[in-house]
Amino acid sequence: MTDQGNAKKQVDVRILYKATNKSATQKRLIPSYILLVIVSFFSVFPLFWMVTAATNSTVEVARGKIWFGTHLAENFKNLTAQTQLWRTLGNSFFYSIVLTVLCLFICSIAGYGFELYNDTKKDFLFGVLLLAMMVPQVATLIPLFKLASKLKLLNSVWGFLLPSISTPFMIMMFRQNSRNFPVAIMESARMDGLSEIGIFFKMYMPVMKSTYAAAAVICFMNAWNSYMWPKVVLSDNLRQTMPMLIANLAGGYTVDYGVLMLGVLFSSIPTMVIFFVLQKQFTEGITGAVK
Repeated sequence: MTDQGNAKKQVDVRILYKATNKSATQKRLIPSYILLVIVSFFSVFPLFWMVTAATNSTVEVARGKIWFGTHLAENFKNLTAQTQLWRTLGNSFFYSIVLTVLCLFICSIAGYGFELYNDTKKDFLFGVLLLAMMVPQVATLIPLFKLASKLKLLNSVWGFLLPSISTPFMIMMFRQNSRNFPVAIMESARMDGLSEIGIFFKMYMPVMKSTYAAAAVICFMNAWNSYMWPKVVLSDNLRQTMPMLIANLAGGYTVDYGVLMLGVLFSSIPTMVIFFVLQKQFTEGITGAVK
């Protein structure tokens, strides 16, 4: 009985010790929780203000009202009357989807070739490619415009798409993540008689699906939010994109802030949906996970 009593006391002491440590740890974490709440508030507040401003009139927005109003229907009516909202949304979706598909295909082939094929000059070529990342987009606008003009691609879909279907960052991302691709799969497939093209489509692409998902999110967001080059190459309002539409709303003599914020909300929803749907795959692709 004495031994059982001592054992029970030891268990009670351990439980009390763990509870005390847990309580002390929680108290030490309180400042961290408070800091995270404050940072989260400042991060989410612009999005919340955008949503509430879309439901208020321009006078209420200018006065700093930060709660929901009753002018959503009126703002939507004015937005559709002042702009070709649905056509512009369709243009942005079309450009972004086509550009994303082309960018994924071309950049993945390039990254696959740079990493998994042996060549004495590929590192030098890849270094030149990385140097291109240091060139700002503004410096390339005039040469690209002249090239598009000579090729008669101004105010056309291909004039918008061609300069962006391959980017050094995407190629570098695919090359880095291709280092985790098991080379033994390639060798086994070759021994089984599978062609190089078949290895890429049937072996490489399924294994690298997380990288494709992460790259798809980045490519779609870049294409959707692109403003400078479309503004230069697309002069017809029937071909404009959502960033161009928002710039037109904000560039008038009098700005209707309620309508402007509703346009910004329409422009933000697709990218938010894409990110939240592919959030898990995006995280895995960025960290280089291969399944």
